[in-house]
Amino acid sequence: MTSNPPATAHFFTGNFAPIATEHDLDTLELIGQIPAALSGALYRVGPNPQHTPRDDHYHWFSGDGMVHAFFIDGGSVRYRNRWARTPKWQLEHQAGRALFGSFGNPATSDPSALGRNSGTANTHIVWHGERLFALEESHQPFELDAFTLESRGHQDFDGRIAARCTAHPKADAATGELHFFAYSPDGPGTRAMQYGVMDAQCRVTRLDSFDAPYASMVHDFMLTSRHVLFPVMPLTMSVDRAMRGKPLLAWEDGLRTHVGVLRRGAPASAMRWFQTEACHVFHVMNAWDDGDTVVAYVMQADQAPGLPDAEGRPGDPEAMAARLWRWTFDLAGDAPNFARVQLDDLVAEFPRIDERCTGLRNRYGFYACHATPRARGDAESTLYDSLACFDFTTGRRRVYTLPAGDVASEPVFVPRSADAPEADGWLLSVVWRAAEQRSDLLVLDAQRLDAGPLAIARLPHRVPFGFHGSWRANDRG
Repeated sequence: MTSNPPATAHFFTGNFAPIATEHDLDTLELIGQIPAALSGALYRVGPNPQHTPRDDHYHWFSGDGMVHAFFIDGGSVRYRNRWARTPKWQLEHQAGRALFGSFGNPATSDPSALGRNSGTANTHIVWHGERLFALEESHQPFELDAFTLESRGHQDFDGRIAARCTAHPKADAATGELHFFAYSPDGPGTRAMQYGVMDAQCRVTRLDSFDAPYASMVHDFMLTSRHVLFPVMPLTMSVDRAMRGKPLLAWEDGLRTHVGVLRRGAPASAMRWFQTEACHVFHVMNAWDDGDTVVAYVMQADQAPGLPDAEGRPGDPEAMAARLWRWTFDLAGDAPNFARVQLDDLVAEFPRIDERCTGLRNRYGFYACHATPRARGDAESTLYDSLACFDFTTGRRRVYTLPAGDVASEPVFVPRSADAPEADGWLLSVVWRAAEQRSDLLVLDAQRLDAGPLAIARLPHRVPFGFHGSWRANDRG
């Protein structure tokens, strides 16, 4: 990586900083014992810029994707990491320098990069149809080999996915289908959205278009057994604004939050739009049908975390702090609004569930959080020191807190067996050990987090802060 980081040097210090080496480690040192039934691979992905970005105000979200894989079998752990060698990565690798502005911003890109593919494959990684895809919502899914992590390129699925695809598709465990969406498929800053379904063999069986109330960055959505929901929030996208030197993505507090509700199988023209005051959700935990209502568990903040207003001014850090909320949509009534109730007082993010419950009522949810409640006015931080299991039936919360200075990543749930009860299994989380400047993989009992890790696999180097991960079970697992 080249030197002289830009003005946003925060993203080049500590564990935000990229690493420059790809590793193959046959055996990681273990503390404790890996459960015998835990067999498969944990994949994680996050930004790891290959070169110093061009922008003085580079944003962490736009760095080149690097995939980290932990292969677990027979009580041992292997590790491998690779850059996602996207067309952007390859072009810049050949040039020996950054060519694209943050988020592909044409105002800050090199002329040689204009009109070229700026995909980073840096946000999420999913296993579907016996294939591994790194996802980033402004481009097509990027396929990698599940074992070598060799890059296989962006995929268009027989021409059906021509541009954008969400980083947060939802798998229906009952049908094997993968539901997905895209915002602004016609180009950045356009109002159109798409909704699609992919079968268990990665064939796109549905693709519909509709217009959102305004052009918004829509990071996640909701799926139930009977409905699909699309939140459109005041995190707007404007190419015209970017060309005037203002932010491409910005929070516009004067707009309202809208949620489109569509019955599965119905035409997109049947979408019903609900609304509420301006608020923001990056991540959905789950949603489910309850008679004539739809209930969703979400991580809600007052403003979009980490992004400025339309003039480029930073937002209120506390207003950017997300917490666990319940949203309820009354489909039998005529009211345009929906109900919102806060469920937990901890600042938290990266919600996950036992994914066998996707679209169904879940009793348990998991997330990264801060160990103690934070009063309004305290500084928001996305560097979480704890992992939590929340029981929606009892309201009880179990928490495991790391040593001071350490940081937890998104927890990924693995069931003990295919027919195990909900949340009977393990949580996996990659954590940053600040004092030692390196990372570990933790294995915890999902419902007994407060008992501490069952096993710790120790890496000799860092895994930079990233976003999301997924589990692939071994065929015999």
